[in-house]
Amino acid sequence: MTDSDEALIEQIKNGDLNAFEQLIARYETRVYTIAYRYVGNHSDASDLAQEALIRVYRSIGAFRGDSAFLTWLYRVVTNVCKDELRRRARQNTISMDEMLERGQAPAVQTAEKPPEEAVLRKEWQEEVQVILNSLSEEHRTVVVMRDIQGYSYEEIAGFLECSLGTVKSRLNRARNLLKERLLSRKDLLLGRACQTS
Repeated sequence: MTDSDEALIEQIKNGDLNAFEQLIARYETRVYTIAYRYVGNHSDASDLAQEALIRVYRSIGAFRGDSAFLTWLYRVVTNVCKDELRRRARQNTISMDEMLERGQAPAVQTAEKPPEEAVLRKEWQEEVQVILNSLSEEHRTVVVMRDIQGYSYEEIAGFLECSLGTVKSRLNRARNLLKERLLSRKDLLLGRACQTS
């Protein structure tokens, strides 16, 4: 019989590292998925998931059990991701033109192209992630939680500490925005496919 989250948390508070490993093993895939949906690439998602787990370990002593552990964990992960996105937004970015002017153009890698269908599928997945990233934080969060993570409306309302109506309203608006943006991008991708054939 496996220990409950609460039992493992008590063991962790008493210094049991094995209990922490057991607890995290239950949720590490979810942590990574949440991070990936915020940043859109595997490398950064792995780094952010690791950072979130470190933050969980450091602050688990402060977990009082007022909410489910999963709710608390989700907040920690989303806060780590939001912090990173805010940090990136503050950074000065250098445009491609500036890089070319400075003689710092990125190296172009040449590789054998995979079959056309795989290329189009990869491009479509990248476009979906770009569109997801273009949503506001509140819209992206509800889409990720409901349509990707599969949480119920009630669970999402609990995680976000808002009403059920607010969750449904945000989700409806987010889905409409996604649909509009996906349809406009689909035409672009189809145009590219026609150009390569």
